[in-house]
Amino acid sequence: MGKVIKPPSMLGMLGGGQLGKFFVEAAHRLGYEVTVLDPDQESPAGKIANKHICSSFSDKSSLDLMINNCEAISTEFENIPSETIKYLEEKVRTHPNSGAISIVQRRVKEKEFIKSLELPIGLYEPIESAELLSDLEDKKIFPAILKQSKFGYDGKGQHHVNNLTETKAVLNDSNEGEFVLEKKIKLDKEISVVLSRSSDGVSKIFPVIENQHKEGILDLSIIPARVNDVLKIEAVTYALKIAKNLNYVGTIAVEFFISNNKLYINEVAPRPHNSGHFTLDACNVSQFDQQVLCLTNDNLLDIILEKNAVMLNLLGDLWLKNGEVTIPNFTQLEGKGINIHLYGKNEPRAGRKMGHITVVGENIEDLIIKAEEIRSKLWEM
Repeated sequence: MGKVIKPPSMLGMLGGGQLGKFFVEAAHRLGYEVTVLDPDQESPAGKIANKHICSSFSDKSSLDLMINNCEAISTEFENIPSETIKYLEEKVRTHPNSGAISIVQRRVKEKEFIKSLELPIGLYEPIESAELLSDLEDKKIFPAILKQSKFGYDGKGQHHVNNLTETKAVLNDSNEGEFVLEKKIKLDKEISVVLSRSSDGVSKIFPVIENQHKEGILDLSIIPARVNDVLKIEAVTYALKIAKNLNYVGTIAVEFFISNNKLYINEVAPRPHNSGHFTLDACNVSQFDQQVLCLTNDNLLDIILEKNAVMLNLLGDLWLKNGEVTIPNFTQLEGKGINIHLYGKNEPRAGRKMGHITVVGENIEDLIIKAEEIRSKLWEM
């Protein structure tokens, strides 16, 4: 284990969204300063950072500023160019590493990596062009989901297709060069594992999370997940194997499908995860606190789930429900066990994550009912 970076050293964060914002807040709580690099002048993390470099992630002069001013650098999302990470890691401690980023930012490489570890994954086919589809009918892959290989998240770049004709139509209308065709499976539940891994290979695992999505975007998370212990242990084992083989340092999430009581790995997120936001209110340490500790080479904390939790995502649709921008009156929701987190984004858009609400308590079913009552109340305001 390398040198521990002590407060009030300057840390760096590539990306200024809500994940970066929570990292900045965690770093400040632990006594560190933070420089954020993000091209958006109004980015949530940039607004509260000690310094905001408003620049693209590929600008060498800005990266040199980060190198010269920061003791260590992390990222908030996987679509930072891997070349940027490689440039930084040659001169300053940078986590996650460029090798891990280069794998998980392309669905094709990610699936090949998971398959190489002999971990369970659904039937898929890499697709580079419409001309290469002729042999797919024999592989019984339809109905399927066609996903663009790069820059796909929250349901973006995904198309439900039932045959070759529909698949070709999507490919012919797209400017993307690479896709993955995934066979649909009978989905019973979705879960995720969020863990943090230090540079000396010590991992701390948060409770397994049950997730519900709408139109590809996380809607509700339930903690702990309502699945049997065998599946939870398997999911954690698979996530640990992925993190180890990526030589990963930091907080990472692995998403799983459950079908016929069997796990299938969906995708890997090399960063803190939306489903892990409950840790801010329900655990003794958050996924962002651990991210800071990983980056600074400090000892990770043992994780205690202090309360059960249900997290409800708040999308921009809520701000736009009357055809114009209207800020919901969140003060009407305040009460015991209700934790409201707004991300400070200036412009609400349909499908854009604007915040979340975590309800904590004892009985899971009661918490789910309470979260749905909050949702109804928000839409009635």
